[in-house]
Amino acid sequence: MFGGIDEVDWASLEHAYGPAGDVPELLRGLASPDPAVREAALDGMYATVHHQGEVFDSTLACIPFLLELAGDPAVQDRGGVIELLTSIGGIDLDGDDALDLVEDEEFESAANYAMAASAVTAGADVFLAQVGADDRGVRLAVPLALASLHAEPALVLALLRERLKVEQDPEVRLACVEAGGRIALRHDRLNPEVVEWLTGLTRVPHDADPSAYDPDAYAIAPPYEHEHEPYRNGSGTGNGNGNGQYERQKAGARGYDPGLRLSALAQLARCAPHRLPDDVVPGVTGLLRELRGGTPEAPSAPTPPPQHAPAPSAAARLGQSGPNGPSGQTNSAGTNGQSSPNGQGGGQGGQLGHLRARPDATTTERAAPWTGALLRTLHSGLGDRVDDRVALLADQLCSPDQGQRIDAVRMSSGLLRTWRGEYAELVALLGEQLPEDRGGPRLADAAIAVLGELFALAEPATDALAEYVAANPDRWVQEWVGGPLMLGGAVTALARTGDARAVPVLTRMLELPEAPQDLGYVLDHLGEAAAPLAPVLRERLGAVALDDRLYDLAGPLLYGLTALRAAEAMPEVLRVLRGVPEYRREWVVELVLRALTAFGPAAGEAVPDLRELLRPARPLRGDARSGAAPEAGGALSPAFRAKAAAALWAVEGSDSADVVLPVLLGALSEADTGGRRSAATALGTMGPAAAVAEPALTELLAAADPWTRVDAAVALWRVTGSPRRAWPVLRAAWHTLPFTRVPTAQRLAAGGGITAVMAVDGAEALLRSELAGVRRHNAIDGGYGSHDIVRDEKLLALCRRALIRERRSL
Repeated sequence: MFGGIDEVDWASLEHAYGPAGDVPELLRGLASPDPAVREAALDGMYATVHHQGEVFDSTLACIPFLLELAGDPAVQDRGGVIELLTSIGGIDLDGDDALDLVEDEEFESAANYAMAASAVTAGADVFLAQVGADDRGVRLAVPLALASLHAEPALVLALLRERLKVEQDPEVRLACVEAGGRIALRHDRLNPEVVEWLTGLTRVPHDADPSAYDPDAYAIAPPYEHEHEPYRNGSGTGNGNGNGQYERQKAGARGYDPGLRLSALAQLARCAPHRLPDDVVPGVTGLLRELRGGTPEAPSAPTPPPQHAPAPSAAARLGQSGPNGPSGQTNSAGTNGQSSPNGQGGGQGGQLGHLRARPDATTTERAAPWTGALLRTLHSGLGDRVDDRVALLADQLCSPDQGQRIDAVRMSSGLLRTWRGEYAELVALLGEQLPEDRGGPRLADAAIAVLGELFALAEPATDALAEYVAANPDRWVQEWVGGPLMLGGAVTALARTGDARAVPVLTRMLELPEAPQDLGYVLDHLGEAAAPLAPVLRERLGAVALDDRLYDLAGPLLYGLTALRAAEAMPEVLRVLRGVPEYRREWVVELVLRALTAFGPAAGEAVPDLRELLRPARPLRGDARSGAAPEAGGALSPAFRAKAAAALWAVEGSDSADVVLPVLLGALSEADTGGRRSAATALGTMGPAAAVAEPALTELLAAADPWTRVDAAVALWRVTGSPRRAWPVLRAAWHTLPFTRVPTAQRLAAGGGITAVMAVDGAEALLRSELAGVRRHNAIDGGYGSHDIVRDEKLLALCRRALIRERRSL
């Protein structure tokens, strides 16, 4: 073995960490009789020659030796080697567009990927002989290797179908089915054959004549405890003909074990979702119940909470709240005397209440841990069939299997982020996962993370969130070593729903030496309910030291006062503005500007300070080489000066036009994109008073940056009162840059020529099309933002408002 390995000039080749001189040792380690050495060698291969999926010249040099290892029965743990080869040659096992990845700029060399695919494919015959290997790991890895790499997919498909007839291991059988789905996706000509095969495997054996089924499923009877016995000779319930047909049907039933049928459904959803039956959800939920049948139901052992910063912690400083909640009032359900409309926390209907009716129905023992991957594939195939997916998730969330509920919570997150729909029942069920006797901190944390992204959509779970918050004062804050103090996830989620029960908790947090850094961000969702916090925020802000920690300590307080529009805090806000140190000066002053803009005319006392910010800079006295910052606003960025001008306009109005307009017009001509965008936005707030900026804004409609074009178009519409020049830019951006839809919809909802736009340029059709769409406008594959859902819901609300305004204007 390893003939010629020493003849390769490994030191001249590269891997992720430089010269590849250590690679021969790793290759030899893969053949070691010591399991620890083999494991370390495989980890080393992934860390170096195949780091994060990359292919280097050293990776290519490894392929012949890896193929030799994969084909040698004397080598143990060859399944890992085969998986490594599959990843190297197939680029991305899970990506259906793997062949397109070779053009991606992130890869060091597209040629390396092409050569790797060619080299592994050329040696893929070595996998054919391993289909029936004694090593279970090999049998698990080979199906996908063949489906991804072998040059004769028809031969591979036939081999997989034959293997399914004799394979006894349930997970290997699933691998064969998954590989079939992979072939269908990669080779269109074989798709119909695979689909028919999968369709046959999905059928329940006793619901039709056996001749209608795929004969592949009748060849074996793998051991499975839960047999169907639908046919009884002479019973009138089947075809009982006394000639042995019952035994064949019974064998077929055992061949169609629930895991295999679920796997076939998942792959069918993946490669031919249109072939899924309309009643797929009842079928899948039945299979899930069969899979977990016979699993003992026992309460789960509590999981230790995650370790945070060492004591003394902020949670400890919050004090003992006791079982009655943060306010000390009797609160039997954590609701401070409030209840849901039906008087039962979380609501009723559908699957609701199932977990409460079965307080002991939970177990950490997973009957079939691989169901999570199958269900994710199935959900992906169901796509926009939102009602079906909600029904399936509802069943999963009521499972006694804790692991299946955690999977369901995560799948719910993907559904909610991507598709629009009616989610009240699903959200309430997510709330049902919070009590620790339902599944422990891991399940609760997963559910809280999802609820925190829903904002007002989390309303059906508010009672459950309030109960959790009241019962867990030690989780009101999160603190990590070296990081800022943050709100606990449940408190954030509750506040974002607008529920007033979050206010006493936030009040307690303001008693801490340092307020959570994100506290201010949740106050605007609470509205008037958060007004009692203003005096506390004001007092805290007045006590903050004006030193280098000013941004960290004053930031949350300024955000909160801005959200509450608490103009009575002007003395404290001006104290910060006038005493801000040089360290992070712009950061702090920008927070002050936001507050002053929110206060509006009530902040008249700040006019001299704002004018001073906009005054041209003068060098400081002293040594010019000292590096001291110049005085006044000249040291500030164009974007900052534009924001200061916008604040002055918000406070002083038209009396400030002589100062504000020159600053904003100057920023429009700067090369700084942020400055131009901030200036355009500020000019838009001025409306017709900024008419002098019309030529400059018109010029920006052709800017290279698309967001600059959108901001300029919105501003131009507001300044001129006409959509004539602005609307074509906004309409084009609506289609090419979906994230611009919210500001465009805001402009449409505000009026200003909307009737003309709808009549001439099709804005009404555009808005109605958006409302009819089932996919969220900002949903992207492989990424998401924490505010994506609330922004999409805002877009929908704006579209409805615009259409209502348009109808009223006729």
